[in-house]
Amino acid sequence: MKTAFQLDRLVHGYWRLKQWNLTPQQLLQLTEQVIELGIRTFDHAACYGSFTNEEAFGQALKLKPSLRHEITLITKCGILFPSQEFPTIDSHYYDNSYEHIVASAERSIAKMQCDYLDVLLIHRLSPCVDPEQVAKAFEHLHSSGKVRYFGVSNYTPSKFSMLQSYLDQPLLTNQIEISPLHLAPFDDGTLDYLMEKRIRPMAWSPLAGGELFNKDNPAGVRVRKALLDIGQRFNETHLDTLAYAWLLSHPAKITPVIGSGELRRIQRAVDALSIQFSEQDWIEVYKAAQGHDIP
Repeated sequence: MKTAFQLDRLVHGYWRLKQWNLTPQQLLQLTEQVIELGIRTFDHAACYGSFTNEEAFGQALKLKPSLRHEITLITKCGILFPSQEFPTIDSHYYDNSYEHIVASAERSIAKMQCDYLDVLLIHRLSPCVDPEQVAKAFEHLHSSGKVRYFGVSNYTPSKFSMLQSYLDQPLLTNQIEISPLHLAPFDDGTLDYLMEKRIRPMAWSPLAGGELFNKDNPAGVRVRKALLDIGQRFNETHLDTLAYAWLLSHPAKITPVIGSGELRRIQRAVDALSIQFSEQDWIEVYKAAQGHDIP
């Protein structure tokens, strides 16, 4: 199973939207500026901002509805926890049922005032997921025109393969944690599997949640030095640009999710698209992250 739809090389993420303290007009302006930089894909989740971030984005989109046709909207569902938005929920758990997936997707569409979702991801793998329920929900959402494509987040290769076996259309992506300080996907078979299936992964926390800039993190110190040493050959001194370039240079065609609301930081991610690490350069950073030489 193949799909002609492909993810962009960079995605703007809205996990921290609430912290940006933007008015709807300011958020609309930021969105337009991001589009001008060439980023047209925006990543959300129902639970972000304690289930309020999608509505904030929708208020901005309402100011210019025509913008919907210029962008790709991704959101996620399945994580539930107590919040003001859902006062009847009394514990933290995952809901991968048909009813919840459909209701969550419909809620996301309503909150973001977007008519349909380009991509819906199951946010976290449930240890007791019923794949027939997920398949039924995906089929309903797709046939009704509410969701164009589907994927997952934080899935292991075996869970990904299991769910795919129940679906009529291919899963588009797996959004997983990948950064110069989180090497597991390079070594545990996750990226190997996605490359085998020609599926582009999305990378959340591509800058290791800021640990890359932490001077008290030994691995971060080593990786910073390796990146900046290599950066001299490209006349690039911004650490975040080089970290993004390291991810983008991998043949898995990793799509980093940029979680900043600062335009200058987003521009630095875009700058990374013009930098291509050689395999030797790439492995120098990999060795620095590991703290030892390769075999």
